[in-house]
Amino acid sequence: MREISFIKKNAQTWKSIEEKLDQQSDLSADETADLYVHLTDDLAYTRTFYPNTNTSLYLNQLASHIHRKIYKNKKEESKRFITFFTHEIPIAAYQSRKQMLLSFIFFCIAVIIGATCQHFEPNTANYILGDSYVNMTNDNIENGDPMGVYKSDNKPLMFFGIATNNIKVAFYVFIGGITCSIVTLYYMFINGIMLGAFQWFFIQKGYFWISFSTIFIHGALEITAIVIAGGAGLVLGNSILFPRTYTRTQSLIEAAKRSLKIMLGLVPVFIAAAYLESFVTHQYKEIPELVKVAIIVLSLAYIISYFFVYPYSLHPAEADDQVQ
Repeated sequence: MREISFIKKNAQTWKSIEEKLDQQSDLSADETADLYVHLTDDLAYTRTFYPNTNTSLYLNQLASHIHRKIYKNKKEESKRFITFFTHEIPIAAYQSRKQMLLSFIFFCIAVIIGATCQHFEPNTANYILGDSYVNMTNDNIENGDPMGVYKSDNKPLMFFGIATNNIKVAFYVFIGGITCSIVTLYYMFINGIMLGAFQWFFIQKGYFWISFSTIFIHGALEITAIVIAGGAGLVLGNSILFPRTYTRTQSLIEAAKRSLKIMLGLVPVFIAAAYLESFVTHQYKEIPELVKVAIIVLSLAYIISYFFVYPYSLHPAEADDQVQ
């Protein structure tokens, strides 16, 4: 599209936005976000096809005006906290959907590789998890308590340790993106291999369902959160590898803002997963199978709804990628 045609098509919309911004009363958070998404889409288009033009400069100034309105300090801190979780995180998730899908595919491939290796080489679990861990699990199986590894006398300490470790692992997966995603993919591969080998180890022992239903009481949240953190790491990596019309520094800064929102959205998920692992999973023998299935389904439903379905419902047409 020629620049003059692009201007004619959108000029009235830009004028309307400018008039709204000139009003003395503040716009609502949702309306401001809508305007910001629309303008940044137009700005990205002009930077791609009409760089260094007055149109690009005008849209950049207009977008900066809205940006200041969004991020300026306000008295309604409680409302800002709510909109951060109800709007900003889902939008960031939507903009990172391609990276999350790639992370999921890569992780699944790693799980399949781990299971395949365990199938053809039964000592794979020993190599990956360590002899002591595997020997302990074998002892638990012989004692009629195959998932006894999840039992602990000090549950509050276990909860704190698990939550801290999960957040630490997710942080490594995320921040590893600055190595052009190499470290992110490494951690995703290792975790996928471990899960695949560990799960197939139990299949070989004849404990598929009891291991699956027990592990995924907390794993439905924990594992999917690691995959999403991997997607956030890939966002960082892509910003360095493919800056497009931005400088690499600008691209990295914008990507870091977006992916960090996703990571903050995962903190409650890791805390919930740690609680389930510390206080619920160890009761796998007492918990009815229907309850286990319900916990797993509800956990997956939350992840899918909040990070994938709900973001689409906010802005199915407008909230497209603004950075890589």
